[in-house]
Amino acid sequence: MIFRDRMHAAGLLAKALSGYRGRKPLVLAVPRGGVPMARAIAEDLEGDFDVVLVRKLGAPGNPEFAIGAVDESGWTYVSPDAAWVGAGEEYIERARRQQLEVIRLRRAQYSPLRAARDPRGRVVIVVDDGLATGATMIAALHSLRAREPARLVCAVPVAPPETVEHVRRLCDEMVCLHAPEDFRGVGQFYADFGQVEDDEVVRLLREGEAAG
Repeated sequence: MIFRDRMHAAGLLAKALSGYRGRKPLVLAVPRGGVPMARAIAEDLEGDFDVVLVRKLGAPGNPEFAIGAVDESGWTYVSPDAAWVGAGEEYIERARRQQLEVIRLRRAQYSPLRAARDPRGRVVIVVDDGLATGATMIAALHSLRAREPARLVCAVPVAPPETVEHVRRLCDEMVCLHAPEDFRGVGQFYADFGQVEDDEVVRLLREGEAAG
């Protein structure tokens, strides 16, 4: 299964999530790739749109490989793979502090005039453009669960089967359109997987706020 682009994947996810239309769900994006998708899904489901800020902790010498993630509160998930790739406690703490600073700067940039939307008592749908290790989604779901949503849903176009099963345990519903055994990377399943830039994130958040 190959998605044309993120908007194609978002349309398919919106169909899979159509049962939440009319329930005013809060659709939260994991930046940056999940942002245009979450905005489109929120519009389709007649819900609200925002971001949940989490950052992966990259492996030593291979920052794209997640060995953990940190959420906005500072809670940190560390993968069992961390020690195997040489990420000791000192390295993880240093990476954690660096990524918390990135989160602080992004919050100031993305929503400078208001607080993040409150998930308490709401149907919350967390969207990303795909999962590999699932580290950032794990941190996002942990962060949101602590804030007592009525229902917590993870919605992604693609992820490896083992990640789907791991993440499924942390939410009330897991929606994954494609879980291939031959998974090598999220971009493998998109014809167009161009990078989403910060200025697009800011624009979409401002537009979403004006529409809401």
